[in-house]
Amino acid sequence: MLDWIQHNRLYDLARQGERLTPWWGVFGLGVVFVLVSSLFALPVELARFALSASSNPFSLDALEENASLTLSPWLSGLLMSLTLALSFGALIAFVWLWIGRYEKRPFFTLGFERHQALWQYARGFLLGLLVFSANVGLMAIFGYVSIEDSDPSRVGLSALPSVLLILLPGWLVQGAAEEVLIRGWMLPVLNVRYRPWLGILLSSLFFALMHGINPNLDLLALFNLLLYGVFAALYALREASLWGICAFHSAWNWAQGNLFGLAVSGQNMGVGTLLDLMEAGPDWFTGGAFGPEGGIASTLVLLISIVCVLMWSPSAQANPSGSSAT
Repeated sequence: MLDWIQHNRLYDLARQGERLTPWWGVFGLGVVFVLVSSLFALPVELARFALSASSNPFSLDALEENASLTLSPWLSGLLMSLTLALSFGALIAFVWLWIGRYEKRPFFTLGFERHQALWQYARGFLLGLLVFSANVGLMAIFGYVSIEDSDPSRVGLSALPSVLLILLPGWLVQGAAEEVLIRGWMLPVLNVRYRPWLGILLSSLFFALMHGINPNLDLLALFNLLLYGVFAALYALREASLWGICAFHSAWNWAQGNLFGLAVSGQNMGVGTLLDLMEAGPDWFTGGAFGPEGGIASTLVLLISIVCVLMWSPSAQANPSGSSAT
């Protein structure tokens, strides 16, 4: 029943190189790639704080994470999207360079074959929106969300152009980058060199610990991030591709921050959103300041999602003997 976890097209793609990175190199380089890539957004962050401080020089808010609230919605959205694109774009580039120079294999072997790419991406994006909306819906059933009183220029139809044209592209890069690193590179390499279930768990643990410096993180939030990592690994293996999970991840974060106006992994975006909701229930259920990813509602949704992926009929490409278009 779970043969697609033991034998998968993603493993065959990883084997196309001359050599595979050892486990210590996978985790060591993963840390280096994440840390160094974050520096690429430093000029944009400095510009954001400088612009915010110049607009309100007597307020310490300019030095806090909601400094973008002192800027126009378009400018704050543009700066945030640039931050995402530069830092996470660099992360993709580092993985690409490493597998090309050391492992001697092309970028598509991370799971980006052309076969059904558009369909998988569109389906993944829609599922990401629906699954995260289930988080919000579950909280709403218990009356644990409410509408926040916000600046009209940052909420609703007036924010729609910024949400779609400026912020969404940044999230598309961000979601893809984390999937390229974790599910495109780490997961198949670990699964090929060692045991598939060990690769799933270790790559998911790395994904969770990547967010260890995020504000307002607690044990439940860390556990939910681990669960998301397991779900994402199974999703990628089920499709034998990275297209769908890249889109899912991007849609999840975009919906969280810019459709519902909630904190994304502990970070308050402070930019345009279609709705501006706030958690109105106990933190253990809603996630509190960390956002929905830190609450039991998300735990339940992720567990159900994992079960659904395990019951999902596998892609024909999951069979390693299947043909592929590259």
